[in-house]
Amino acid sequence: MLDRLDHALRSRPERPAVLTATRTGAPRVRATRGELAELADAFAAALHARGLRAGDTVGVAVRPGPRALAVLLALWRLGLRGAVLDPGAGPDVLRARLALARPSLVLADAAAQAVAGWARPLARRARLALPDLAELGPVATVGPRLPGCAPALDPDAPRGGVPAPGADLDGDADAVIVFTSGTTSRPRAVVHTRASLAAGMATVSSLFDAQGDRPVLGGTFFVLVPALTRGAPVALPAGNTRVLARQLHRLRPQDTYLTPPRLRDALGAGARFHGRVWTGSAPAGAGLLERVRAAGAAEAWGVYALTELFPAAAVESREKSAFEEAGDLVGAPLPGVLAKPDESGQLLLSGPAARHRYLGEEPDAWVRTGDRARLDGAGRIVLEGRSKDMVLRRAENIYPGLYEPALHVPGVELAVLVGIPAGDGDERLVAVVQPQRGADERALRAALSEPVGRMGTARPDALLLERIPLSGRSRKPDRAATAALAARRLGPAR
Repeated sequence: MLDRLDHALRSRPERPAVLTATRTGAPRVRATRGELAELADAFAAALHARGLRAGDTVGVAVRPGPRALAVLLALWRLGLRGAVLDPGAGPDVLRARLALARPSLVLADAAAQAVAGWARPLARRARLALPDLAELGPVATVGPRLPGCAPALDPDAPRGGVPAPGADLDGDADAVIVFTSGTTSRPRAVVHTRASLAAGMATVSSLFDAQGDRPVLGGTFFVLVPALTRGAPVALPAGNTRVLARQLHRLRPQDTYLTPPRLRDALGAGARFHGRVWTGSAPAGAGLLERVRAAGAAEAWGVYALTELFPAAAVESREKSAFEEAGDLVGAPLPGVLAKPDESGQLLLSGPAARHRYLGEEPDAWVRTGDRARLDGAGRIVLEGRSKDMVLRRAENIYPGLYEPALHVPGVELAVLVGIPAGDGDERLVAVVQPQRGADERALRAALSEPVGRMGTARPDALLLERIPLSGRSRKPDRAATAALAARRLGPAR
């Protein structure tokens, strides 16, 4: 699909490709399709001029947008492997990840260098000097330089000898490294091949078949690539929630992709939606999807995806709301995706879009998700919670994911079940519920009494109405922080 995108950009170079929003929400063209293609050509030429060739690794710390997409196209064209770096991960984690990936070059924009604290060292040597490790290679700035940034990637490098777009490269070759977790002593990194990356993008393209000139709103590669390939411009979501609401009103996008926290914030700001709305990267209950549809969306979809396999399943709000069994329905496996629980109930996934391996480890056809799940009679995936989130109370294993969906009654924004120490090696089970803005707390507690009463032996010991801490780039509920919050509020067990 990246080869098709390159061709599509050049076929209509004058058309808008990437849009941003003014403070009034009005669209502003950030880059045309021709400018994106030209930028990708320039990056490919500069990387080729530095001697980088197919199979080499390039670290990438560039904010989502036209430059990041052009870097991806350049890496794809040359057969380079991109290691996605999060500059906000902290110096110890960042160094450990760089030591594992060992990139020949790191590409970073000025903002990433400032966040990572790279600026001053790079001003001296433009290299990452790591303790007890060989130098990992030079760093180059992508986009405007600020004082103290590394030297710029040469925008005027000769174009001769650069492989043409669509050059025949091995589909089994590595395409991208994405770090997911792991300690500084042993980072964890997902490796996708060119074939698995292409398969994932093709699956996304089949999910939302954006067409024509109506814009799509979203900032991830898995939104940008399929939409631009089909000819639709992509609007990057405004960072300010009120501006985002105005942006949605003015654009009326045919498809919108926002994470659940951003959807909740947009709804709180009175946003109206249009066309189809997609959300993922964090839990999205039926209540949230129904609120999105009530706010104007024709369809509201939850996407179940992992870094190791994107996407795996999807479910529309009406199907999710009609599901009355225990657990969280995330939909039928998408075409090509194989799903099964192992002997412990953990969900295993496989298929063309599955990662090839973890960096430094042997290939494995099955992705171990860490989610407990079952397949219902229709073959749909029903999540029962994270294996590691299990709460042990009175010698009984309680999996929060089985019961949390029932807590999302009207007026609830977010709800999680966490365990906190009971002082005797046991745990207390606490339901922490985040009310929607303006919800009446007394009425909310009354509404929660019915689903809480149906939990049987998993009935929580306490119910707290609190704002739930979020963490990570996808802003998922931070269960450890929520448990700590519950422990502070409730005090020692008696």
